Amino acid sequence: MKLFSYRSIMLFIVSIFLNNITHGQISNGSFESWTSNSPEEWTTIDNGITISPSSFIRSGNYSAKVTVMTNSQSSTDLRQTISVTPGQSYTFSVWVYHTEGSVAARLYVDGYRNYSNENITGQWQKIEYVYTPTTSSIEIGLRFYDRNGFDGNEIVYVDDYQPSSSQLPPGNGDSCLETEITLSLTTDNYGYETSWILKDQSTGATISSGSQYQSNKSYTESFCLPDGDYSFTIYDSYGDGICCFYGYGSYSLDYNGQTIVSGGDFGGSELTYFSISTGSNNGGGSTLDGYYSSADGLSGFQLKSALHTIIKDSHTPRSYSSIWNFYSSNSRDIYYENDNSLLDIYSENPNGADPYVYTSTNSQCGNYSGEGDCYNREHSFPKSWFSSSAPMESDIHHIFLTDGYVNSKRGSYPYGEVGSASYISANGSKLGSGTSTSGYTGIVFEPIDEFKGDIARAYFYMATRYEDLIAGWENNNAYSDAILNGTSSTAFEPWAVQLLLNWHINDPVSQKEIARNEAAYQYQGNRNPFIDHPELVSNIWGNSSSRLKSNKEVLNIRSISQDQQQRNYQIQYSENNNELIVKVKKNYTGQLSIINLSGQQEYLINVDQPETRLKANLKANTIYLFHFDSEEVDHTVKFIY
Repeated sequence: MKLFSYRSIMLFIVSIFLNNITHGQISNGSFESWTSNSPEEWTTIDNGITISPSSFIRSGNYSAKVTVMTNSQSSTDLRQTISVTPGQSYTFSVWVYHTEGSVAARLYVDGYRNYSNENITGQWQKIEYVYTPTTSSIEIGLRFYDRNGFDGNEIVYVDDYQPSSSQLPPGNGDSCLETEITLSLTTDNYGYETSWILKDQSTGATISSGSQYQSNKSYTESFCLPDGDYSFTIYDSYGDGICCFYGYGSYSLDYNGQTIVSGGDFGGSELTYFSISTGSNNGGGSTLDGYYSSADGLSGFQLKSALHTIIKDSHTPRSYSSIWNFYSSNSRDIYYENDNSLLDIYSENPNGADPYVYTSTNSQCGNYSGEGDCYNREHSFPKSWFSSSAPMESDIHHIFLTDGYVNSKRGSYPYGEVGSASYISANGSKLGSGTSTSGYTGIVFEPIDEFKGDIARAYFYMATRYEDLIAGWENNNAYSDAILNGTSSTAFEPWAVQLLLNWHINDPVSQKEIARNEAAYQYQGNRNPFIDHPELVSNIWGNSSSRLKSNKEVLNIRSISQDQQQRNYQIQYSENNNELIVKVKKNYTGQLSIINLSGQQEYLINVDQPETRLKANLKANTIYLFHFDSEEVDHTVKFIY
């Protein structure tokens, strides 16, 4: 059992205001009315707390600036009494803004209820509780608690305590005229560890948040969102997710019957971003007709699902061996040297003579010992990512003609931008460690700029054509896990989405792609919609400028081996001391090895006590495997540092 000790700091309001209070409404819940430095209808008596009006707001003109100046056990309750109707359910909520993270706020609704997440600083978060009173009047308010690190002076901003007398009457705001998103959450045995934030990516503003839930309970909350880019992050303060270590919690974010993201086994946190666009022109000024007519007027992931149906239903899979004939007829160089040689994206030099050319179909691989020996079939989505299954193995939209030797160098590594190259092909394609600014510094393969957009649009095609399958490919190996996020909607990790969007924008659709897409349509019956309508990429995946990058903390992204019930340890990162902290939950010894995605062991740690600390010299924003081995369990977890 997890135990937490708190020292409570309390501020108590003794004034009771019963006049002119509408049933279920809080007087001056918006903190707009002040007399001197006191909010009307709210009063404090504790001299360790001060309250003053502030123009730092979530809404309206003022908020309440609460300054906590004591670490004593005295009361810090902020309350008022309101009239209610017995038997009627009310949703009470308040927005708080933590500045330092050493004071938590707790909602009071006829008793002490949910906490804020004090670790979420620099943004507004909402505390909420649904309550059905049994009497005609109740007390509501807040209480503040100091946490570790409290230095005796900390500010918490409070705003918009609802339901207040400034709210619209029931019925005026009940229907959503924009896009309704629904969050469904079921907590595990430690519900109070779970919290979440929904943010507007364009402004960074918090739209809504939740925290301090009851254990083993189900919650549903809906949001009415305008067009834009958003992010949703769910947290577990203990770092073990909400499934399946201590109970079987889960969450999902849905709209129009489609799941944006779902899960439960996420460790410390899990981030998902999504875009909403309700314009009838698909966000790009074009109308979808003909082959794509059934997707016209749709947007976001609903558009993606409609495209999935179109290109899946029209796809007639061909044999793997027939790809050679497709190459012979449709992969000829009539764009660069115009010599009708076979067009190899790993040897083509767009600005000069090619280092070597393939002119005969007799040059199919075969054996090779270096570049120029033979050409092969390059699966931009490596076969190991989808277990060499049909129809992906022979889907021509993502299989490019390439030199066999360079193809073997690329292997199953994800595409990316190389910072330090270990291999460079004759045309400048690279293999090596990803750049520190890309969000992924594992081994990646980088094609030349001329073909980056081609590959990006092939990836967007794969995420759409195999929307019904791709969520199950993430854990097939470490490289698919590095780039796929385990969802059927976004499909890719944030770093990969940003990379692909950049490649798509910087290398726009060319005539060779248009011709190849048409040939593929004649060959297997379906098209790549992102070549025909490149504007649909931003409609579905959003603008690259709004993507989040990983920060320097350890996040448990995904278990890649055994069930979470068998994981009896956790790994935390201490920013102050720049060290890893390994904690075991049971009394046993074991070893923790830290392995990079190249398979090299960076550290081997003996864990023989409840807490072991290590100052690890690891690269920031880099994915590592943390392998824990003991007599009871052999388990691997993936982290980004």
